[in-house]
Formats: sequence, C-alpha cells, structure tokens
Amino acid sequence: MPVLNRIAAYAEEMKGWRRHLHQYPELSYDLPQTAAFVAKRLREIGVDEIHEGIARTGIVALIRGSRPGPVIGLRADMDALPIAEMTGAAHASKVPGKMHACGHDGHVTMLLGAAKYLAETRNFAGTVALLFQPAEEDGAGGQAMVQAGVFDRFGIERVYGIHNAPNIPLGHFHTTPGALMASVDTAFVYVTGKGGHGATPHETVDPVVALVAMVQAVNTIIPRNVYALDEAVISVTQIHAGTASNIIPEEAMFCATIRCFKPEVRALLKKRFHEIVEGTAAAFNCTARVDYDWGYPATINHAAEAEFAARVAEEISGAGAVDGHANREMGSEDFSYMLEARPGAYLFMGIGPGAGLHHPAYDFNDEAAPIGASFFARLVERALPLG
Repeated sequence: MPVLNRIAAYAEEMKGWRRHLHQYPELSYDLPQTAAFVAKRLREIGVDEIHEGIARTGIVALIRGSRPGPVIGLRADMDALPIAEMTGAAHASKVPGKMHACGHDGHVTMLLGAAKYLAETRNFAGTVALLFQPAEEDGAGGQAMVQAGVFDRFGIERVYGIHNAPNIPLGHFHTTPGALMASVDTAFVYVTGKGGHGATPHETVDPVVALVAMVQAVNTIIPRNVYALDEAVISVTQIHAGTASNIIPEEAMFCATIRCFKPEVRALLKKRFHEIVEGTAAAFNCTARVDYDWGYPATINHAAEAEFAARVAEEISGAGAVDGHANREMGSEDFSYMLEARPGAYLFMGIGPGAGLHHPAYDFNDEAAPIGASFFARLVERALPLG
C-alpha cells in the first residue's frame, strides 16, 4: 500500500513515540506527561504555533502551508483506560492499573507523523490545526475542546478523525455518510422498599422483586416502542442488592446502557424508561429514583466530507480496501461533539488481527501508524491544494 515515502522513513521514530506513550498511560483530563511529550515532539517537528492547556491538558498546534487558505482540523485523543495490562510486551504499561487499551497512543503517533511530514513539505494552501484531545474515554473531552472555543478561535472549517480497528485488515478503512456510531446514555436506578427477615416477607416491601420486574419491563421498550428499522440497544449491565441470604434488603439498584442513532428515538427511550421504572415501583409499593446520565450524542458524518475522506483513503490503501458505506455500530465517540460544531468525518482504520479494544491484551499495531499518518497528510494536501 502506498504509504508516503517520507512518512515511511519515520516508521522507526514513530514506533519509539508510540511505545513510550504506551508505557506511561494517563487517564481522562489528567495527562501532564502525555501532553508534555506531545508538545516536545511538536517543537522538534517545527510547527508554527503550539497552544497548551486547552480543556486542561489538550493541545492545538498550527502548521501553515506554502500559501494562505482555509483551516482544517485533525484530531487525536490521548487518554488511556483504567485496565491492568496483560500483553506481556516489552513496552507494556509501567503504571499499575492503567493501559492504552484503545490505541490512543497510536492515534497520537499517527497525528505526530502527519505533522512532521506537513511541517517539512508544506505542500498545501491553508492551515492545519492539530487537535490533541484529552478525556475521550471518560469526561467528554471533545465537548470540552468545543466549549473552549477552538473552532472559532482558530477558524477551523472542517474536522477529521480516525479510530483504529482491530480485526479489520491492516490499512483498510471503513466509514459512512450519516450516523456512524451511536449516542450513549446511562441510567442508574435506585429502588427503595422496606427491609426485613427473609422468613417474613409479608412484613417487608421487597425492592428486589420490584427491580426484577423493572429489568424485565425495560427490555420491552425497544421491541414495543421503537420502529424496527431504528436501531437501538438497552443493556442492563449491573444489579446490586442485599448483604445476606436471609435478609430482604431495604434498597436495590441496577444500571443500564442505552444507545441509538436518532435524537427522537433517544428522547423516546428516556421517556419510556422513566415511565416504566416509576410505574413498576408504584405497582410494588416501592419508591424509585432514576439518575439518567445524558452522554455522548451519535457520531454523524457529514455526507460530502465522508465521501471526500473515503476517496483520500483509496489513494492510500486502494479502492478495494475502503468501504465508504460501512455498517454503523453501537459504540460511541465524543468526536460527535466536534461533528456537531463543524462539517467533517470519522473513519475506522484496520490494524489487523489481535485482541479487541478495551481488552487487557490489546496492543496497537505499529505497522498501522505510517498508514494513518499518510492518510492525514494526503487528506490535507487534497483538501487544501496548492494548484
């Protein structure tokens, strides 16, 4: 596949960057070492401006082309996950309980590789804004960058991002116009009854029985309230109740993740969830509180930008390796906030076989970094042509 020759020459240097980042993972907005490493590399690369401390530990760096023109943004997320690594790699995490299990170390490396090439060649008319973002995994760092005003402050007109994808062939790209990833909301339900001895349930108000009924009922929301072609998911992921085998507890709780693509479906799911929990609690003579966390919106690609990005990916990997109308998926991404702020597109890039994202045995494939860097670099040259 035609990785840009100049970027191919950076391959070993990029591997060193990525493996350093992998050994020192940091979480959410608390990224002092990661941000310092990125800023140092950007200074060595020779970008024109570096703006640090955006959304706490985010960075925006600017590279100006040979001629003036529009500004486009390229985004990489930087944070890791609270997972104990099990890869056994020589470059494994040195921080107990933390690892780059989602490949954000690779995302940073790809964007740094593109930055190095673009700063050397400047074969474009306009400006590239490199967006190094904190807190994708937890904390909505994409939203925080938008709220910090980066798009207005730096005049960014369009924005693009990549996520690595294990078990898609190396260098293959998947994207689609419209919804690519789902919104994600989380519901925490706390049911209160009257505790007592398990031998005398008639003297209690059992919250466990009410909770079980709620769990069964919320699983009817999608098949009986949502149009069959509007994909949505409700999964109950936690249930907690009780302390002993012979005690009916005073309280019980469950948690659910709720995902879909359309705003009107999202609102319907929330409405029906509340109605079912409240109605079931009343039926069982309990009380219930729902803490409904309105999370990341759906990641919705703009059609023209998704088509453009797919054409650029074909230049890098060939038409047979790019699916420009791929199936959307129920995972979520806070790049969605950037796509709400500006036209743009998000793509998945295959890194070959291996453990899945968020798995303790996951590791980014270093062979993928020059491919992603080449895509970013070529995208800039095609979006901001000199001719």
